[in-house]
Amino acid sequence: MASTSKSVAFFLFKLLLVTLVLIGSANAKGLKVGFYRKSCPNAELIVKDIIHDVISVAPSLSGPLLRLHFHDCFVRGCEGSVLLNSSTHQAEKDAPPNLTLRGFQIIDRVKTALENACPGVVSCADIVALVARDVVTESQGPTWDVETGRRDGVVSNITEALENLIPPFANITDLKAAFKRKGLSVKDLVVLSGGHTIGIGHCNAFINRLYNFTGKGTSNDTDPTLDSNYIARLRKICFPNGPNNFVEMDPGSFETFDQHYYQIVSKRRGLFQSDAALLDDPETKAYVESHKTGNPKAFFDNFGVSMVNMGRIGVLTGNAGQIRKVCSKVN
Repeated sequence: MASTSKSVAFFLFKLLLVTLVLIGSANAKGLKVGFYRKSCPNAELIVKDIIHDVISVAPSLSGPLLRLHFHDCFVRGCEGSVLLNSSTHQAEKDAPPNLTLRGFQIIDRVKTALENACPGVVSCADIVALVARDVVTESQGPTWDVETGRRDGVVSNITEALENLIPPFANITDLKAAFKRKGLSVKDLVVLSGGHTIGIGHCNAFINRLYNFTGKGTSNDTDPTLDSNYIARLRKICFPNGPNNFVEMDPGSFETFDQHYYQIVSKRRGLFQSDAALLDDPETKAYVESHKTGNPKAFFDNFGVSMVNMGRIGVLTGNAGQIRKVCSKVN
């Protein structure tokens, strides 16, 4: 009887330890919905109102502001390092993949408003995450609850941006590996790729698909995975050694967040090689094919979930990092 009592007690003790570990893991990142509910109760409303005003007059900024969150999280985590300036041009924003980033002035505008309302409370990293959600919503896309509580990093390194940002010519193996390193799934990969439904792409990111793709030097040496009619259209905009023009990533609806992106990928009209690569994996291809038409609710719901997942990458919480007073420089 005594032996049985000891066994039960030991089992309950182990169960308690497991429960404590699980609770600790759930709270380890220190993020939660409504983090500023007491410290800055109007924080999210302030962000929402500014983004509404911005997108109502400049809808083309929705894509760039969403892209900022991606580029922030994939380098050092979601801690606002993409916003930092460098007097020697060695910050993340100085890396070639980030030279076409836009919208920094909008982040500064939001930060100024929040500092006026609640000085030293809301981090720049959280602003980037909230703005990303709100530009999607303002572009007729979904909304979701954004976890907040991030703090700002104090380091921004050009080399780390080059090492961590996914290039537009990535194949499916590279894409899956890059997402796995960040703790994201294959489903997150195909869902977050759907963010390309808004925004533009510059010629230098895909011109290799239009000219001399294999190095043969012939006029018809193009990427065979790209629709030939679409190649002809793109060649009217992008030229070898020409200006770095831009095209809509989702032609005809690049300012509207919808599932049309999957339709163009299915038709082999994804602008980047990384878009076309989604057809090279059974799981990602199945998602593309099943979401290219019909009710967008499933994609919208999935996008919100995957954005929350991405927003947890490498966050600083608690006493780590700082709350920058100005987003472009450390305190």
